Amino acid sequence: MTGRTVVIGGGAAGIAAARTLHDAGRDVLLIEAADRLGGRARSVCLPTGHIVDHGCGWLHSAKRNPWTAIAEQAGFTIDRRSPNWQVQWNDLGFPPDQKRASGEAYARFEEAAMAALDGPDRPLSGFVDKDDPWRPIIDAISGYANGASLAEVSLHDWAAYEKAATDDNWAVVEGYGTVIVNHAAGVPVRTSVTATRIDHRGQTIRIKTSAGMIEADHVIIAVPTTVLADGKLTFDPPLPAKQEAAAALPLGIADKVFLSVEGPLPWPAHAHLTGNPHSACTASHRLSPFGWPIVESFFGGPCAEALEDEGTAAQFAIDELVTLLGSDWRQRFTALGATRWRHVPLIGGSYSHARVGQAGARQILAEPVDGRIFFAGEACSHEDFSTAHGAYETGMEAAHAVMRADTHPRHV
Repeated sequence: MTGRTVVIGGGAAGIAAARTLHDAGRDVLLIEAADRLGGRARSVCLPTGHIVDHGCGWLHSAKRNPWTAIAEQAGFTIDRRSPNWQVQWNDLGFPPDQKRASGEAYARFEEAAMAALDGPDRPLSGFVDKDDPWRPIIDAISGYANGASLAEVSLHDWAAYEKAATDDNWAVVEGYGTVIVNHAAGVPVRTSVTATRIDHRGQTIRIKTSAGMIEADHVIIAVPTTVLADGKLTFDPPLPAKQEAAAALPLGIADKVFLSVEGPLPWPAHAHLTGNPHSACTASHRLSPFGWPIVESFFGGPCAEALEDEGTAAQFAIDELVTLLGSDWRQRFTALGATRWRHVPLIGGSYSHARVGQAGARQILAEPVDGRIFFAGEACSHEDFSTAHGAYETGMEAAHAVMRADTHPRHV
């Protein structure tokens, strides 16, 4: 007879782990502190009736992303068109010669960074001159990709992701978050249950929660690094190495603003505008996703932190668009909402990056404890961190590790 596994955290990793164990006929319970599943994967219906993703929205590395097949098998609609991040619609505010020059500057930055991999870890800011006219846009890109500025991001960590990633980035019409939450259908789940302490002194693990004590033979912990780093989930005996590793993998900030657009649209579906290529604080504007009359404006890093007040972020996005499109466009935009991931309880950010010198913290965080406590989540992924597919893969790995451990019972 196999033992019971409790999965703590109902995001992409926790859902993947619980789904795997449930489908293998194992006794599993998934608990989630929020009143919903998904974690940083959250699809929301706007007042206009369109579904948008507050969190992860792109099937990054889509051809090898396991969520792609899961979405297809569940009957969801995948849009394989390019996100056009490298294209400035109508060349507005970013003419071809400047676009070419900025691309060459980014290529120089990337080449210099990759050439330094055999040396000690360094911040990414060391690979682009301070007076390079395109440094601001490179810093803005770091904000989008890492949720942090170049100065905050580890070279070795960044390179691991860059080497593994592919250029296929697809979207799900019904929402990426919808796909992820749907994957938990039929799995035993309890929401609004917050785990605060794991007592692993005895043969049975005792989990203190807001709903009382829960016992388990194995535990998979799939919570954001903020929960462990801030001591919101503790262990008895303590696991200081886990808390230190989590603290070395902070969550950066990436937020979105959603706008409706009145009147006829001059651009095609999935058109793109960079708000101001000469500023580190600028949005990546996704125009008319799936042909809808909305704009999704994406901010990252220090810029997102500075604009975290909803009204400020929306106004900033509209101002950038009006500067590019003309003053008559101001009355055509209406703010529909914005995300503030840093302020979401028991999440506190968007996705992880390693502090300089701390790329090895991912492996430390992912290592199981005593063959009974396992860890999963995007921060545990060596090369696909910051993504839902990285979270999925670590959840699967943790579930299979539980099943292997369950064939070799622990004796005390």
